[in-house]
Amino acid sequence: MNKRAVAAGAAALAMALSVTACGGDSGSSGDKNTLKLVAADYGDKKSNASKVYWDSVVKDFEKQNKDIKVEVQVINWNDIDKQVKTMIQSGNVPDLLQTGGYADKVADDLLYKADEVLSPKTKKNLIPSFAEAGEVDGTQYGIPWVSSTRVLFYNKEVFKKAGIKTPPKTWDELAEAAEKIKKSKAADTPYALPLGPEEAQGESLIWELGNGGGYTDSSGKYTLDSKKNVETFDWLQDNLVKPGLTYSNPASTDRKTAFADFAAGKAGMLNGHPSLVQMAKAGKVDYGVTTIPGKDGPLKTTLGVADWMMAFKDGGKQEQIKKFLDFVYSKKMLKFDEMYNFMPVTKDALETMQSNGKHKDLQPFFDELDGARFYPLGDPAWDIVSAEMKKTGGKAAKEDPKKILGDLQKKAEEAAANTK
Repeated sequence: MNKRAVAAGAAALAMALSVTACGGDSGSSGDKNTLKLVAADYGDKKSNASKVYWDSVVKDFEKQNKDIKVEVQVINWNDIDKQVKTMIQSGNVPDLLQTGGYADKVADDLLYKADEVLSPKTKKNLIPSFAEAGEVDGTQYGIPWVSSTRVLFYNKEVFKKAGIKTPPKTWDELAEAAEKIKKSKAADTPYALPLGPEEAQGESLIWELGNGGGYTDSSGKYTLDSKKNVETFDWLQDNLVKPGLTYSNPASTDRKTAFADFAAGKAGMLNGHPSLVQMAKAGKVDYGVTTIPGKDGPLKTTLGVADWMMAFKDGGKQEQIKKFLDFVYSKKMLKFDEMYNFMPVTKDALETMQSNGKHKDLQPFFDELDGARFYPLGDPAWDIVSAEMKKTGGKAAKEDPKKILGDLQKKAEEAAANTK
């Protein structure tokens, strides 16, 4: 894993459900013994909203640390970056933030170094590749929270009804399978292509990797409008969007919608992360997974995602933050990983999940991790670039991709120049 390259947002990794936990606004409190944490919501319903997890963590932590209070605000993935930006600009800075990216905060000198807010034991427990991915210029600021990779999910019943015997390995095979699903009316949406603002940058990168493209070159310079990337969106338009084999407007369709459609048996195929396993099982979908198809064969490099925890210096609560993070990372990470079926970022949670026999469905995702490609989040400009891609990148699936990607490239170059 490149030390300067990390993942976001999924991650993704996340469903949208706006919840506020434990009362109180976000923003650093003048009270040295009150910590304020802003966290992303990974749930898709009330029962698995991240509020449930954080309520439990705070309750247990405060029992053991009666002199420290923790207030948590949980925000859905569509809004968290924008709201956090507003908080920082208004001086209402949280003490802790768990979200998709950290490098822009490093560029503004807002964060503690990981060494300053983690005990040596906690830091040593982080999986090394992810700890290194939290570095900017050789110093770790981003503390990994969860990780995942992407695979192709397909509905076995839909495939059977459409007469598809094996999952696709190439783009042409995927388009052919989607056409069979459409003709047989086996599913409402043959291939679910979510390029809406929730995670346009994720789905776009997966497809671009399939054509030998990507977001940066070997030197780290942005290549958003490269010939290969333009060709990728031309293919998507001609082979999926125009023939009606996916959503009529992918740019307005979020991953949350695509996942829900698959879990309801309404979509035949889509790219997904481990959370979709639980959703598919809950929806009683007989699903299969395979390596994501590329233009000429299965991807050798898929999208890898990590989300991050970071600690702000503004409130001067270094010792209180360290107590809380040591508690969470030593005792509560496995609970979060198992709650959403994510891959862990700590050694002890990884060992438990691989040995207890309860997570065999994660093995295909573990298999893809070594060859995963990550967003360039070690670059301070990435948050700006990612936000622009979420707003307009999906339009390349219906409008002129050369213009859409060209406009994004210009903004990326401006952002890179302004963050040097």
